[in-house]
Amino acid sequence: MLQKAAKIGHSSHVVTLDVRPQLLDALSALRERVAAARFPLPLPGAPRARANRDELLAQLDDYLVPRLKAPEAPLLAVIGGSTGAGKSTLVNSLVGRQVSEAGVLRPTTRTPVLVCHPDDHHWFAGMRVLPDLTRVWMPRQESTEGGEGEDDGDAGDDLPGFGDESPGPGDEQERALRIETADSLPRGLALLDAPDVDSLVADNRVLAAELISAADVWVMVTTASRYADAVPWHLLRTAKEHDATLVTVLDRVPHQVVSEVSRQFGALLAKAGLGDVPRFTVPELPESAGGGGLLPATAVAPLRAWLTHRVQEPAARAHAIARTAHGVLRSLDSRLPELAGAVAAQYAAALRLTSAVDEAYDNEHARVADRLQAGGVLAGDALKRWRSYPLDCGPGELLDAIAESLEALLLCAVTAADERIDEAWRREPAADVAGLAGRDPQAESAEHRIGMAVRRWRRVLEEYAEDEVRGMERVDKTPLPDPEVVAALLATALLGGHRARAAGEILAERIGAPGAVRLRDRGGRLLTDYLEKVLATERERRLAPLDALEVHPDPQAELIAALSLLQKER
Repeated sequence: MLQKAAKIGHSSHVVTLDVRPQLLDALSALRERVAAARFPLPLPGAPRARANRDELLAQLDDYLVPRLKAPEAPLLAVIGGSTGAGKSTLVNSLVGRQVSEAGVLRPTTRTPVLVCHPDDHHWFAGMRVLPDLTRVWMPRQESTEGGEGEDDGDAGDDLPGFGDESPGPGDEQERALRIETADSLPRGLALLDAPDVDSLVADNRVLAAELISAADVWVMVTTASRYADAVPWHLLRTAKEHDATLVTVLDRVPHQVVSEVSRQFGALLAKAGLGDVPRFTVPELPESAGGGGLLPATAVAPLRAWLTHRVQEPAARAHAIARTAHGVLRSLDSRLPELAGAVAAQYAAALRLTSAVDEAYDNEHARVADRLQAGGVLAGDALKRWRSYPLDCGPGELLDAIAESLEALLLCAVTAADERIDEAWRREPAADVAGLAGRDPQAESAEHRIGMAVRRWRRVLEEYAEDEVRGMERVDKTPLPDPEVVAALLATALLGGHRARAAGEILAERIGAPGAVRLRDRGGRLLTDYLEKVLATERERRLAPLDALEVHPDPQAELIAALSLLQKER
């Protein structure tokens, strides 16, 4: 057992969090399996699965693994909530000076602010937590009284020194974390001012979720007018599911309705099974509308005292950390199987899509083989040419007509297979993705590909005829047969069925029965090979976009195996 001890503030007490190296190894392996999970097919549960995967990765990378590796690190309390909840004003008031700007404007970028005691700066300057966010330090600029924005809005929406760096069209803003230090905060406590959880900007919502997932303590801020909104309750239910250390702040409550609003909010929390969650009420004051200014110290004193107690009392600190960490670990028991189920659904859908392709091309392969066996190629113009051969049609013209008929038969088979696939895939929501839905953009070149294959088949057939003629011995100076004539007769005999029985007889007369048998055997194998090659190429073409998505069964088993190992070590 590896024991890591962390001193709390100035206290001489020491609390320990036991972390076995095997548990960290199991978590690392599980993290890799979660990161490898992919949900490219647009199934009904895919968006939720992707969100769950990202949330899991954020909690593993930003909170659980760093916390287990460094249990002595400062307690991180993330201040989260809806637009206009007063998060920036609350953070500034807890710190005792303005560290986070707020504004009425909603910029396209959002840089969260983390505040800690100067002695704790090193814990957050590196990439121990929130490794995907670049650390930035900017000189803090004082805001002027009565500055822009009477709505507190996003926590730190307009950060001095960052506003001019908003991305232009086509630019990408680097995701950053602004670090501030304040002597007024107790050692061992860090406050993180997060973006709005209901921001109109999707990236802000994602970032807010990541930051909340990195917290030891979730401080959820809502207002007297919005405490029943869906978004904060989604976060509260998530905190309950994960058994996270949670605090609620009912902000901007008018004096005349403090008792009634507090009672109603408490009733809602109790109904949701959160009745034991600490609740703090901040009254509506003139400073509340000051653009992220400071509230009187008395307004936030109870919350500040609660947070300070969490870091200065070893037992309270240990309980806060253990509850959140163990809650996340326990939540994996249900979250991982759900993720594995979504992976399995992806693979099952991919199998259905693949089976539709295989079935369509298998059916067409069998149909074409039957048509070839029955002499279906010797029809139309090809049959007309054969009937006029050799008086009104030369061997080259006969070969051209047969090749064109074979090409038409193969193209018809590919077109029929694709139409059958399109029909089957239209019934599959999983096919509704770029490169899968409808006809492949490259389908119009199937005629070119099949034409090339048939021309190659013809050239090889002609080479077989030349080889056979070259190996013949002259008898009484009789001229050897024309290889082109031999090739034309061979093609007709192979593809003409009962209509071309005479072609085989003439071929045997020209090159002898043994030679004719040899040629027909070689030519038959060649035809079979090219038929399989053409249809296999078209099958692969149709499956290529699906194959590129790399939907495999392995991730499901690997997720379950990783969870089993973690449960064993836990």
